[in-house]
Amino acid sequence: MSASPIRVAVSTVIFSLRSRPEADTLMIPLVRRTRDPFAGAWALPGGWLDESEGLDDAASRTLAETTALSPSYLEQLYAFGDVDRSPTRVVSVVYWALLRSDLVDAQRATEDAPENVEWFDVDDLPPLAFDHNRIVEYALWRLRNKVGYSRIAHGLLPDEFTLTELREVYEAVLGRRLDPSNFRRLLEGSEALLPTESFRTGKHRPARLYRYNSEVALADRGPLERRRSLP
Repeated sequence: MSASPIRVAVSTVIFSLRSRPEADTLMIPLVRRTRDPFAGAWALPGGWLDESEGLDDAASRTLAETTALSPSYLEQLYAFGDVDRSPTRVVSVVYWALLRSDLVDAQRATEDAPENVEWFDVDDLPPLAFDHNRIVEYALWRLRNKVGYSRIAHGLLPDEFTLTELREVYEAVLGRRLDPSNFRRLLEGSEALLPTESFRTGKHRPARLYRYNSEVALADRGPLERRRSLP
């Protein structure tokens, strides 16, 4: 008897931010399954790897097909291949992605938004199909470990942002408050951030807008490059 073929799937954990009065929160989109196994359950967006495409292309394609989203940051995360993770033998190559919240809002306002896609807070997820809860936990652990020393937060921000908005991204990812004065002090003198001539006005005094310096080649180091961790 010949063994059943091993199929390869590609799934993606997409992180974005949801603004709330008390604090911004991380959220991810989930897709409701329409067939067995786990019909009716929520799952990560994804699909089968086509024999004629690479993994990165498959991740972008399946995201577009299932969610109509195009993330600002996409990176391969890990391969999950436990024998009992699916009724048939499936190895999933998982990516994680970042998407600006303003792009999420823009997509929701169009008629292209898929009906079977819904956004959930990462700290309040329903039971997911297969081992997808475990996958989300691993992706969140990876994001939190990387955000303290890389430019990963850029994928959750518009092109120009205030230091308060940048700090709120870090707080949402890390799940804890950061001291505003210490945070600003760590950013002073950093070549990774450039002040602009623009300001954002609101209830308080105008706040200067910043942008990331694209000329600084720090692929794995960010605005906090002088420190390996946040206070």
